Amino acid sequence: MAQLFFKYGAMNSGKSIEILKVAHNYEEQGKSVILMTSILDTRSGTGKIRSRMGLTRDAIVLNDDSNVFDIVKAKDPNTACVLIDECEFMTKDQVLQATKVVDDLGIPVMAFGLKNDFRNELFEGTKYLLLYADKLEEMKTICWFCTKKATMNMRMANGKPVYEGDQIAIGGNEMYYPVCRRHYNHPPMLNED
Repeated sequence: MAQLFFKYGAMNSGKSIEILKVAHNYEEQGKSVILMTSILDTRSGTGKIRSRMGLTRDAIVLNDDSNVFDIVKAKDPNTACVLIDECEFMTKDQVLQATKVVDDLGIPVMAFGLKNDFRNELFEGTKYLLLYADKLEEMKTICWFCTKKATMNMRMANGKPVYEGDQIAIGGNEMYYPVCRRHYNHPPMLNED
């Protein structure tokens, strides 16, 4: 039976490499997948899913007006699985469209993304995936500053933590650190001479 999966984790928890691995496993068995990603993540170019390990795949670009259900139905309603990267940027409507892919077309959807932003607020897509997903799975990584599990994303600017600003600012290790709650609230001093 098809289900909607939400696989979430802090920065550097391996979400993109996992989505590429899942796609490979389906395709190795001769099954088709549809890969999607947000138009907002342009770190490797628009419509690219790229892991920090260097693997890259093309993906269908989702913007706020994209209809996930219509895309799947038009591209291949017999696909084996739909894989969505950067799902935190999905709209509520897109999450509901993903539920229709599962419920009406019988196709599993696996969405991968962040749970919380650098202010520890939920993204729109995250909020509705937490509400509507059939299965939730936390992808784990360790804190940048210790060996505890990282559950938060610390935004950095000029070597200092930032706790205010626009929710969305695309970046990688140069801008965000995965951190535990303790180090989020009490970050070590960085860039001291």
